[in-house]
Parts: sequence; C-alpha cells; structure tokens
Amino acid sequence: MLEASREEIRKAVPDSAHGLNRAWQSIYLFLDLYIYEPIATGFRFLHLAIIFLPVIGTIPIVWLGRRVKERDSERTGTLWWYNFLVRSMERAGPAFIKLGQWAASRTDIFPQEMCNRMSSLHSNAPAHSLAATKRTIVTAFNGRKFEEIFDEFQEKPLGVGAIAQVYKAKLKPDIAIQGDDDMDPDPPNLRRRMRRNVDVLVKSTPSRVPSSYVAIKVLHPKVERVVRRDLKIMAFFAAVINAIPTMEWLSLPDEVAQFGEMMRLQLDLRIESANLTMFRKKFKDRTTAWFPYPYTSYTTRQVLIEEFAQGIPLAAFLEDGGGVFQQEIADEGLDAFLHMLLIDNFIHADLHPGNIMVRFYKPEQISLSLGRHKESPTPTLNSTDVTEEVLQQLRPHRHKPSAWLTELQKIDAEGYRPQLIFIDTGLVTTLNQTNRTNFLDLFKAIAEFDGYRAGHLMVERCRQPEAVIDKEVFALKMQHLVLGVKSSTFALGNIKIGDVLNQVLSMVRAHHVRMEGDFVNVVISILLLEGIGRSLDPDLDLFKSALPILRQLGAQGGGKSLISDLRKGETGLLKVWVGLEARKFLQASAEQVESCVKYDQLSPNV
Repeated sequence: MLEASREEIRKAVPDSAHGLNRAWQSIYLFLDLYIYEPIATGFRFLHLAIIFLPVIGTIPIVWLGRRVKERDSERTGTLWWYNFLVRSMERAGPAFIKLGQWAASRTDIFPQEMCNRMSSLHSNAPAHSLAATKRTIVTAFNGRKFEEIFDEFQEKPLGVGAIAQVYKAKLKPDIAIQGDDDMDPDPPNLRRRMRRNVDVLVKSTPSRVPSSYVAIKVLHPKVERVVRRDLKIMAFFAAVINAIPTMEWLSLPDEVAQFGEMMRLQLDLRIESANLTMFRKKFKDRTTAWFPYPYTSYTTRQVLIEEFAQGIPLAAFLEDGGGVFQQEIADEGLDAFLHMLLIDNFIHADLHPGNIMVRFYKPEQISLSLGRHKESPTPTLNSTDVTEEVLQQLRPHRHKPSAWLTELQKIDAEGYRPQLIFIDTGLVTTLNQTNRTNFLDLFKAIAEFDGYRAGHLMVERCRQPEAVIDKEVFALKMQHLVLGVKSSTFALGNIKIGDVLNQVLSMVRAHHVRMEGDFVNVVISILLLEGIGRSLDPDLDLFKSALPILRQLGAQGGGKSLISDLRKGETGLLKVWVGLEARKFLQASAEQVESCVKYDQLSPNV
C-alpha cells in the first residue's frame, strides 16, 4: 500500500492531457519541480541552519560540569545540551519532532539519557483552521454538506500533533455503523452459537455496543511538502556525517531512509485505517484487546474517521493505581502484545500509555437458542454502552488514589470487567525472517542460558559485522548477562526481561553492533510493555505469559506450522517452547519441595 501511496504523489503529466492543456501542465510541472521546490528547500535549509548552528556551536559544553550519578553518570553540561537540542527540534517543525521521538526509541545508537530527554518531545504547532478541516472532511464524504454528515461536532480539537489534529463528532444515523459488520460476515448457525457459549463459560467475553461517536484525524495543510523538504535536507547531512572516518558504523543514510519510510506511513491516513482493519480481523476471536472500527469508505489520504475509543487512558491507572483490576489489566496487555509478536507477526509499533485505553463491560450471557430459534439480537446504536456509566463513576476520583481504588472495588463488585483498546495504529512492525530469527535467538538465549552463542549470532547477523568493536568481548558480556539471569530464574517474576533487553541495547551501542530497525522496535515495545505491566503488577512474568501462546502456536493447524518450520530447519520457536516448558516444570517442582519443607510434609511427626 505504501508503494501505491508513493505513486499517487509522484507528479507527472497525465496521459489523458492533449494539446495546449498538456503543454501548460508540462510547464507548470517543470516550474514546480525544478524552480519552486529547490528555492523553497533552500529557504527551509537557511531556516534550519539558524535553528541548529547554535546547537552545533555549543557541543563543547558536553565535556563540562560534574557527573550526575542518577542520570546515567552524564555531565551537567551534557544534560544542558540535550535540553537545548530538544527545544531546537521542537522549533524546527513536524519532521524534526518526529525524528526526535523516533530517536528516543534507538537506545542501540544514542545514549540512554539523551533518549529519555527525546521521549518528552511534543509539538507546539498551532491548530489549523476549522475551515480547512471542514473542506477536507467534505471532500472525504464526496461533497456531502458538512451539516448532513454530523449530528454533533466538537469544534475544539481533542489534540494537536506534529502532523495532524483530532476531533470528536457524532455521525448521522444513516452513516454510523449498526454493529461490527466487518467481524461477523457469516450467518448465525449452531456451531457459532455453541462456540460463543463455550467462550462465555471459560472466559469473560465482552458485550460489544457500537458507538455513533467517531474520532476524526485530519492532516495539517501542506504538511507533506514540508516533511519531504526536511527529509531531503536530513539525507544530505546524513551522507556528510557518514563520510567522516569512524562514523560509518552508524549508517546514518540508512537510518534516515528508514525514518523517511516511517514518516510516509503517517502521512497517508489510509494506511492507519488498513492497519486497524487487519488488527480487528486478527483479534476478532480474542477478548484481551479491541481496536476501533475504521470507516474505510470515508477515509482518504488526509482524513481518517474511526469509531471513538470510549475509555480511560491507561496512564490514569498507572498514576492512581489499578486496584483490584491491576493484575488483569497487566496480563491482558502482555497477552495481546505476545499474540501480535509470536502468532500474528503484526506488531503495534507505538505502544505507550497514551495509546492504550481501558473500557469496562458486562460479560455476555449464555444464549439458550441452540436450535433454529433466533439468536439474541446484535447490540445497535440505540443500545446502552455501560462503559460511559462506569467512566462517570470514575472521573470525579482522578488524582485521588484512595477514592479511585475504592470506586474500582465497587465496579468489580457490580460485575464489570476491564478490556484494553489500542489506538493510533499508524506504525506497525512486521519482522522478516532474519529479524524474527534474531529476536527468537535472543529470547531463546535467556531461556537456555547460552548468551555466548547469542552474542556471536548477533554480531554475524548485524548490518556491518566488520565495524563491530571487540566481538569476543561482546559475546562474553552477553554470556555474563545471561548467567546473571540464571541465578534468579526459578523465582516467579524475578527475571525482568525489560532490564535484560535494556542492558543488551547498551552493549550493542558500546560495541557498534548495528541491528535492524524492526528488531530494535520490537525490543523497545517489550521494554515499554513490561515497564507498564510491572507498574501495575510487580510479579509480572513475561515467560509465564508467553508459554500458553507458544502452545497455541504449536497447535495451529494440528501442529502443521511447527512441522513446516522443522523441515526448513527453523527450530527457534520450538527451542524456546521446550525451554520454557522445562522451566515451568522445574519451577513447579521447586515450589512443591519448598511447600513440603515449609509444612513438614517430607517427614511429618506422627
């Protein structure tokens, strides 16, 4: 889809143009591409030079000042310079704000403290005019009058980002969806009813009520042109820096190219809509997470219309506490991510508390109509969504932890259950076979305690093996790290894989082991998810959560996928699975022995 998107913006004179019309379009295209754009890019270059020359000129400050131990032992001068760099990037505009946010995830290249500071980057861009928003929306609805599209439209944006802003509105009844029609294409039958009842018995199944409220994301006018110019300037400077001796290991031209791909994905909102559709299909039979319905018929390059995610941001539960729901929310988030990673290989690449919402629902009831009787009607727009009722109970208690936790106990007693909603799916990661193998080898190394082998494999499979510093030392450090993990492996939750992966990224940076961006994105996602999960549940065990999913993966198609991998010689997943099963067995055995000793069951007094 990205290639089709590129083709759309590639300017050319259409074949249908003839005579004077063709001549005029050819002249206009020539002036735009070879006169206007170079001049505009030159002025943009001067603007950026004014912003960043002071940043370059103050680089010597990084060697001044005392070291701050709690800030990764960075000097005070270095910390000041990081802040100055971040403020300059905010002034430079959308492409540089996104560049900083992207750089914050690359702890394999940049210092940890710099990445921490970059993660606080936010846009100071003013909201574009309501008139521009209305024009874009009317175009998306094929010229339908704005007043005929919405019953309600909140004119103040919910949020203004670097490249787009978001509104909340309520669609007219003839436009709004009447249910999850994209999820249930097959007519009701006995088999489906039986499966649905089994799901209700063995797990808490949400009762879905569609919403006529929508979130509308609209790109800022002319943002594409500005970003394209900035990417050209970045590519030029990346090539200059790459020519400096000892700097080639960063392979900055490749990184800028990858960043450019990421920006192009976010500048075509149809890609985010397609990602939502894919996630919804993959999660339609799961209860751990949900994704909003995208109105693909009305989504264009400049505007995305999707079901409004009615819920409370996960950040609220991290601040005020999850109470009785904290373990359930942590487990559901981790389970959803592991499904994306291990089964779907389609991973949300922008997971942070702001992009995860928590809604509440009443579990579905068993349907007794197993014969030819009519199935219970699907909830419609006129049905009551209990989520809003629960939100009204919780909102008054924000930032009051004691009252918040008490209210959560009441909600639990009333039979409500939490469910996660993932939003902002513009960026996804799909691991190719090389990156998937690299990730599984690292995962397997922690499960099998063979860090030395994993270290050598990472060096062999990185972008520039010849640029790696002290390959043998890197492999030995990996072995030391994994052996350190081994000493705490049988205590439930003692292995914090996020801490392990963080140390791996630090070693990768120190030894110039250049990993592929997709691989690093997955590692960063695990760091974020485990950090969020442990904030809610300190005993969170990623290995324990991965085991049922690995079993499910092995059972898919009667084990055909596993057999197919074995025939190809791909044994990574099988080894991880076997290693975790052995760990679980040994852990259970150790706990049983401990219990026998504790309660004097080995040699009871008689």
